[in-house]
Amino acid sequence: MDESEIRRQLEEVDTELARLRADVAAMRREIGERWDAPTDAAELATVLTNAEQQESVIETLEARRQHLQQQLGSA
Repeated sequence: MDESEIRRQLEEVDTELARLRADVAAMRREIGERWDAPTDAAELATVLTNAEQQESVIETLEARRQHLQQQLGSA
């Protein structure tokens, strides 16, 4: 993989990370805003599970980003 391809992939990962982080922040705000409101427990559990799944994807993308940066360092 040449340097331009690595940089393109790195840009895609950064874009996806920014989107996912914004999504997770919105989900966490939604959970926080409802902490004292009468809510459906199942719905709240679903939102929390979704946030945790997104955070897992973020961790995977961060590892991918680190790998790409290492490739750039050796290129």
